[in-house]
Amino acid sequence: MVISDRARLLFVHVQKTGGSTIHNRLTEVLPDARQVKGVDRHGTLNQILRIEPELSTYWTFGMVRNPGARMLSWYNMVDRFRSSKEGGASRLDRKNNFMRTVGETCPDFEAFVMKGLDEFKRLQTPQWRYLATKTRRADFIGRQETLEADLILAATGVRPNTELAGVAGVPMQDSRIVADEDLSTGVPQVYAAGDVALAFNTGAGRRLPIEHWQDAEDQGKVAGATAAGDDAAWSGVPGFWTTIGDTT
Repeated sequence: MVISDRARLLFVHVQKTGGSTIHNRLTEVLPDARQVKGVDRHGTLNQILRIEPELSTYWTFGMVRNPGARMLSWYNMVDRFRSSKEGGASRLDRKNNFMRTVGETCPDFEAFVMKGLDEFKRLQTPQWRYLATKTRRADFIGRQETLEADLILAATGVRPNTELAGVAGVPMQDSRIVADEDLSTGVPQVYAAGDVALAFNTGAGRRLPIEHWQDAEDQGKVAGATAAGDDAAWSGVPGFWTTIGDTT
Protein backbone atom coordinates (compact mmCIF):
# COMPACT_ATOMS: atom_id res chain seq x y z
CA MET A 1 0.00 0.00 0.00
CA VAL A 2 0.95 3.63 -0.37
CA ILE A 3 -0.69 6.50 1.50
CA SER A 4 -0.16 10.20 0.95
CA ASP A 5 -1.89 12.50 3.41
CA ARG A 6 -0.86 15.54 1.42
CA ALA A 7 -2.39 14.18 -1.80
CA ARG A 8 -5.20 12.42 0.11
CA LEU A 9 -4.42 9.27 -1.85
CA LEU A 10 -4.52 5.57 -0.98
CA PHE A 11 -3.11 2.85 -3.20
CA VAL A 12 -4.18 -0.69 -2.30
CA HIS A 13 -1.57 -3.17 -3.51
CA VAL A 14 -3.16 -6.40 -4.73
CA GLN A 15 -0.29 -8.86 -5.02
CA LYS A 16 0.89 -9.93 -8.51
CA THR A 17 -0.99 -7.23 -10.42
CA GLY A 18 1.97 -5.01 -11.26
CA GLY A 19 1.58 -3.11 -8.01
CA SER A 20 5.29 -3.04 -7.17
CA THR A 21 5.95 -0.75 -10.12
CA ILE A 22 3.17 1.59 -9.01
CA HIS A 23 4.34 1.42 -5.39
CA ASN A 24 7.91 2.31 -6.32
CA ARG A 25 6.85 5.21 -8.53
CA LEU A 26 4.49 6.65 -5.93
CA THR A 27 7.18 6.56 -3.24
CA GLU A 28 9.46 8.46 -5.62
CA VAL A 29 7.03 11.31 -6.33
CA LEU A 30 5.25 11.53 -2.96
CA PRO A 31 7.60 12.75 -0.22
CA ASP A 32 5.13 11.82 2.52
CA ALA A 33 4.41 8.30 1.22
CA ARG A 34 3.73 5.91 4.07
CA GLN A 35 1.96 2.70 5.10
CA VAL A 36 -0.38 1.76 7.91
CA LYS A 37 1.50 0.27 10.84
CA GLY A 38 0.41 -3.22 11.74
CA VAL A 39 -1.05 -3.97 8.28
CA ASP A 40 0.73 -6.05 5.64
CA ARG A 41 1.78 -4.07 2.56
CA HIS A 42 -0.70 -6.20 0.62
CA GLY A 43 -3.44 -5.51 3.14
CA THR A 44 -7.03 -5.23 1.99
CA LEU A 45 -8.97 -1.97 1.99
CA ASN A 46 -11.02 -3.36 4.87
CA GLN A 47 -7.91 -4.04 6.96
CA ILE A 48 -6.53 -0.58 6.22
CA LEU A 49 -9.72 1.28 7.12
CA ARG A 50 -10.15 -0.76 10.27
CA ILE A 51 -6.92 0.79 11.61
CA GLU A 52 -7.32 4.25 10.04
CA PRO A 53 -11.01 4.82 9.20
CA GLU A 54 -10.32 8.45 8.26
CA LEU A 55 -8.64 7.15 5.09
CA SER A 56 -12.09 6.34 3.71
CA THR A 57 -12.28 9.92 2.41
CA TYR A 58 -9.02 9.53 0.42
CA TRP A 59 -9.08 8.85 -3.32
CA THR A 60 -8.45 5.11 -3.47
CA PHE A 61 -7.28 2.93 -6.32
CA GLY A 62 -5.79 -0.48 -7.10
CA MET A 63 -5.12 -2.94 -9.90
CA VAL A 64 -6.51 -6.36 -10.83
CA ARG A 65 -5.38 -8.98 -13.33
CA ASN A 66 -6.62 -12.00 -15.24
CA PRO A 67 -6.78 -14.73 -12.53
CA GLY A 68 -4.95 -17.31 -14.63
CA ALA A 69 -2.12 -14.93 -15.50
CA ARG A 70 -1.95 -13.85 -11.87
CA MET A 71 -1.57 -17.45 -10.68
CA LEU A 72 1.16 -18.08 -13.25
CA SER A 73 3.01 -14.94 -12.17
CA TRP A 74 2.74 -16.02 -8.55
CA TYR A 75 4.10 -19.48 -9.26
CA ASN A 76 6.94 -18.10 -11.40
CA MET A 77 8.00 -15.89 -8.50
CA VAL A 78 8.17 -18.89 -6.15
CA ASP A 79 10.01 -20.92 -8.77
CA ARG A 80 12.61 -18.19 -9.29
CA PHE A 81 13.38 -18.07 -5.59
CA ARG A 82 13.52 -21.86 -5.43
CA SER A 83 16.05 -22.16 -8.26
CA SER A 84 18.28 -19.23 -7.25
CA LYS A 85 21.00 -19.47 -4.65
CA GLU A 86 22.28 -16.95 -2.16
CA GLY A 87 25.13 -17.83 0.17
CA GLY A 88 24.92 -21.50 -0.86
CA ALA A 89 21.26 -21.83 0.13
CA SER A 90 18.07 -21.45 -1.84
CA ARG A 91 16.67 -17.91 -1.64
CA LEU A 92 13.33 -19.56 -0.89
CA ASP A 93 14.68 -20.52 2.56
CA ARG A 94 14.95 -16.83 3.39
CA LYS A 95 11.34 -16.04 2.48
CA ASN A 96 8.20 -16.16 4.64
CA ASN A 97 6.43 -19.34 5.62
CA PHE A 98 3.87 -19.01 2.81
CA MET A 99 6.56 -18.86 0.12
CA ARG A 100 8.55 -21.72 1.62
CA THR A 101 5.50 -23.95 1.99
CA VAL A 102 4.35 -23.30 -1.59
CA GLY A 103 7.85 -24.07 -2.86
CA GLU A 104 8.00 -27.30 -0.93
CA THR A 105 4.52 -28.64 -1.73
CA CYS A 106 4.06 -27.47 -5.32
CA PRO A 107 6.84 -28.84 -7.57
CA ASP A 108 5.21 -27.52 -10.75
CA PHE A 109 2.50 -25.13 -11.93
CA GLU A 110 -0.12 -27.87 -12.23
CA ALA A 111 0.33 -28.79 -8.57
CA PHE A 112 0.23 -25.12 -7.64
CA VAL A 113 -3.17 -24.70 -9.31
CA MET A 114 -4.70 -28.06 -8.33
CA LYS A 115 -3.40 -28.18 -4.76
CA GLY A 116 -2.34 -24.67 -3.82
CA LEU A 117 -5.71 -23.05 -4.37
CA ASP A 118 -7.23 -25.45 -1.83
CA GLU A 119 -4.46 -25.27 0.76
CA PHE A 120 -3.42 -21.61 0.87
CA LYS A 121 -5.98 -19.05 2.01
CA ARG A 122 -4.05 -16.17 0.44
CA LEU A 123 -4.64 -17.68 -3.00
CA GLN A 124 -8.37 -18.03 -2.33
CA THR A 125 -9.02 -14.33 -1.75
CA PRO A 126 -10.85 -12.77 -4.74
CA GLN A 127 -9.10 -9.65 -6.00
CA TRP A 128 -12.21 -7.50 -5.50
CA ARG A 129 -12.06 -8.15 -1.77
CA TYR A 130 -8.82 -6.22 -1.60
CA LEU A 131 -10.54 -3.19 -3.07
CA ALA A 132 -13.94 -3.08 -1.38
CA THR A 133 -15.64 -3.16 2.00
CA LYS A 134 -19.34 -3.35 2.86
CA THR A 135 -19.61 0.45 2.64
CA ARG A 136 -16.66 1.56 0.50
CA ARG A 137 -14.98 0.50 -2.71
CA ALA A 138 -11.97 1.82 -4.57
CA ASP A 139 -12.64 4.91 -6.69
CA PHE A 140 -10.64 3.46 -9.55
CA ILE A 141 -9.80 -0.16 -10.39
CA GLY A 142 -7.33 -0.63 -13.21
CA ARG A 143 -6.33 -3.81 -15.01
CA GLN A 144 -2.85 -5.02 -15.82
CA GLU A 145 -2.11 -7.79 -18.27
CA THR A 146 1.04 -9.53 -19.43
CA LEU A 147 1.00 -11.71 -22.53
CA GLU A 148 3.35 -14.70 -22.56
CA ALA A 149 4.19 -16.74 -25.65
CA ASP A 150 6.69 -19.31 -26.89
CA LEU A 151 7.41 -17.18 -29.96
CA ILE A 152 6.94 -13.49 -30.73
CA LEU A 153 7.03 -12.46 -34.37
CA ALA A 154 7.52 -8.77 -35.07
CA ALA A 155 6.59 -7.85 -38.64
CA THR A 156 8.08 -4.37 -38.80
CA GLY A 157 8.38 -4.10 -42.57
CA VAL A 158 11.36 -3.78 -44.88
CA ARG A 159 13.17 -0.93 -46.56
CA PRO A 160 12.43 -0.87 -50.32
CA ASN A 161 15.33 -1.19 -52.74
CA THR A 162 14.76 1.67 -55.18
CA GLU A 163 18.25 1.76 -56.69
CA LEU A 164 17.33 0.06 -59.98
CA ALA A 165 14.29 2.30 -60.52
CA GLY A 166 16.38 5.37 -59.85
CA VAL A 167 19.05 4.35 -62.35
CA ALA A 168 16.37 3.65 -64.97
CA GLY A 169 14.86 7.08 -64.45
CA VAL A 170 11.50 5.72 -63.33
CA PRO A 171 9.44 8.37 -61.46
CA MET A 172 9.27 7.67 -57.70
CA GLN A 173 7.12 8.93 -54.85
CA ASP A 174 7.27 7.76 -51.23
CA SER A 175 9.68 4.96 -52.23
CA ARG A 176 7.17 3.58 -54.78
CA ILE A 177 7.05 3.67 -58.57
CA VAL A 178 4.48 6.15 -59.87
CA ALA A 179 2.16 4.40 -62.32
CA ASP A 180 -0.87 5.44 -64.35
CA GLU A 181 -4.22 3.65 -64.38
CA ASP A 182 -2.93 1.18 -66.98
CA LEU A 183 0.12 0.51 -64.72
CA SER A 184 2.51 2.14 -67.21
CA THR A 185 5.28 4.36 -65.84
CA GLY A 186 7.07 7.36 -67.24
CA VAL A 187 9.53 5.02 -68.97
CA PRO A 188 8.42 3.20 -72.18
CA GLN A 189 7.81 -0.55 -71.78
CA VAL A 190 8.22 -0.37 -67.99
CA TYR A 191 5.19 -1.29 -65.90
CA ALA A 192 4.72 -1.51 -62.14
CA ALA A 193 2.32 -3.64 -60.09
CA GLY A 194 2.02 -4.73 -56.47
CA ASP A 195 3.68 -3.26 -53.39
CA VAL A 196 6.21 -1.40 -55.50
CA ALA A 197 3.56 0.64 -57.33
CA LEU A 198 1.80 3.87 -56.44
CA ALA A 199 -0.80 3.50 -59.16
CA PHE A 200 -3.81 5.55 -60.16
CA ASN A 201 -7.10 3.82 -59.29
CA THR A 202 -9.99 5.03 -61.44
CA GLY A 203 -12.57 4.12 -58.81
CA ALA A 204 -10.87 6.16 -56.10
CA GLY A 205 -9.79 8.92 -58.46
CA ARG A 206 -6.26 9.02 -57.00
CA ARG A 207 -3.05 7.06 -56.63
CA LEU A 208 -3.15 4.34 -54.00
CA PRO A 209 -0.49 2.20 -52.31
CA ILE A 210 -1.56 -1.43 -51.93
CA GLU A 211 -0.09 -4.14 -49.74
CA HIS A 212 -2.16 -7.27 -50.35
CA TRP A 213 -1.50 -10.10 -52.76
CA GLN A 214 -4.98 -10.00 -54.28
CA ASP A 215 -4.57 -6.36 -55.32
CA ALA A 216 -1.09 -7.12 -56.63
CA GLU A 217 -2.55 -9.93 -58.74
CA ASP A 218 -5.26 -7.64 -60.10
CA GLN A 219 -2.69 -4.98 -60.98
CA GLY A 220 -0.50 -7.62 -62.63
CA LYS A 221 -3.35 -8.57 -64.96
CA VAL A 222 -3.81 -4.92 -65.94
CA ALA A 223 -0.07 -4.41 -66.49
CA GLY A 224 0.11 -7.58 -68.61
CA ALA A 225 -2.87 -6.54 -70.72
CA THR A 226 -1.39 -3.07 -71.26
CA ALA A 227 1.99 -4.54 -72.25
CA ALA A 228 0.16 -6.78 -74.75
CA GLY A 229 -1.44 -3.75 -76.39
CA ASP A 230 -4.93 -3.97 -74.86
CA ASP A 231 -6.80 -1.12 -73.21
CA ALA A 232 -6.92 -1.83 -69.49
CA ALA A 233 -7.27 0.16 -66.30
CA TRP A 234 -7.00 -0.58 -62.60
CA SER A 235 -10.45 0.17 -61.20
CA GLY A 236 -11.10 -2.50 -58.57
CA VAL A 237 -11.66 -1.52 -54.95
CA PRO A 238 -8.54 -2.46 -52.95
CA GLY A 239 -9.12 -4.63 -49.91
CA PHE A 240 -7.41 -6.63 -47.22
CA TRP A 241 -8.43 -9.96 -45.76
CA THR A 242 -6.92 -12.95 -44.06
CA THR A 243 -7.90 -16.47 -43.05
CA ILE A 244 -7.60 -17.82 -39.52
CA GLY A 245 -8.59 -21.46 -39.22
CA ASP A 246 -11.83 -21.89 -41.13
CA THR A 247 -12.82 -18.23 -40.85
CA THR A 248 -12.07 -15.63 -43.50
